[in-house]
Amino acid sequence: MKEMNYSSLAEKLVSKALKMGADEAEIYISSSRNLSVNILNNEIETIEEADSVGAGVRVIVGGALGFSYSNSLDARAMEDTIAMAIRFARLTSPDKFNLLPTMSGATAVDDLYDPDIYGVTLENKIAMALEIEKMALSDSRITKSSGSSYGEGTEEIFISNSGGINLNYRASGCSLGVSVVAEKGNQKKTGGEYCSRRFFSDLLPAEQIAAAASQKAWEMLDPQMIKTQRAAVIFDPDVAGSLIRGVIAALNGERVLQGASFLANSMGKQVASPILTVIDDGTQPRALGSAPFDGEGVPTQKRALIDKGVVNGFIYNTIAAKRAGTESTGNASRNGYNSLPGIGTHHLSLATGTHTRNEIITATDKGLLLKGVTGYGIDAVSGNFSGGASGFWIEKGEILFPVEGVTIAGSADAILNGIDMMGNDIDMNRSIAAPTFRVIDMQIGGK
Repeated sequence: MKEMNYSSLAEKLVSKALKMGADEAEIYISSSRNLSVNILNNEIETIEEADSVGAGVRVIVGGALGFSYSNSLDARAMEDTIAMAIRFARLTSPDKFNLLPTMSGATAVDDLYDPDIYGVTLENKIAMALEIEKMALSDSRITKSSGSSYGEGTEEIFISNSGGINLNYRASGCSLGVSVVAEKGNQKKTGGEYCSRRFFSDLLPAEQIAAAASQKAWEMLDPQMIKTQRAAVIFDPDVAGSLIRGVIAALNGERVLQGASFLANSMGKQVASPILTVIDDGTQPRALGSAPFDGEGVPTQKRALIDKGVVNGFIYNTIAAKRAGTESTGNASRNGYNSLPGIGTHHLSLATGTHTRNEIITATDKGLLLKGVTGYGIDAVSGNFSGGASGFWIEKGEILFPVEGVTIAGSADAILNGIDMMGNDIDMNRSIAAPTFRVIDMQIGGK
């Protein structure tokens, strides 16, 4: 079906749901195409190409919510799906907060779809994946490949509901990456690097990705153990998510309502260093995560969730916002047509500071340059942070040796308020874009 057909179909299915007994109805249609190429040891392991289309049906009947979905859009299948959603609604309890958003337009967001992805032949895409593995293996310190890959996908989203919403948009994405192994004696260290972009022409050069993957493997050879102590921890952009995800989870409006957030009573309060600003932006052109509207048709926006250390706002979908007595922030998230809207962010970033990465390292008398974290990071309920850590030990402003097998721990309060240096080395193309930043003091568990 063509785009106009999907928009028209969604509208007709909303009308049908109302005629079949729904008080309110929403149709969410997703049409996608995906390609993945996987290489190992200069041979094609898999090439997979898949097209999928389906619809999710959300209805409200007498204040009760029902949901069903179908991977077929033919008339009989959709009629059965609508009937099922209505049946489920009649089996559940009414809730006065169940409602669908009403028409409020969409945000204009540029450059979400790249038609040129399809101008590149499959042969060229395979050649890219083969070449990047070859480049990574050309480093004499690398002994094995863990594989390379190229992937791409496009998706068209159509939302229509009985509140007057009838919206659609199209987005694309592509990625190129490689993972390799460095060995020394009995040691084996793996390093990988991947680049994901909306536009094919924005992918980083294969040599740059390959060199980064190789370095991540060999630079961790011959790690040393350090003593248990308190010291500074410098967060590399690769691991910023371990800190930020827990903060975002604590700003989830549903969690706040349930009292399951360490930030539940923090609106308008200083919870972090004044140099920390966390921005959720669904409107940034070309960015992964950007969209003109969220998973239920509410316009996206740019918001500072934490502004200079002060909690500036929670994130809501329509139902959670109604419970909280406020408006949706355009943060309804969906994992596809087969899921109900949850709550999530779009494109997250930290506002940059004034320091270079090297200045932060040089200014550190003793500390850990954190490159890898295992575990859950900040717990959204308690605010406690703990996890396994690896990286590089710094003394007197110089990197001395790699470190692994240590742990780092602290409270969110101490960590967030302990951020004392913020870098300027941000890559806004990451889904969580952060510069290098330093926490002045954390507990580091070693020998």
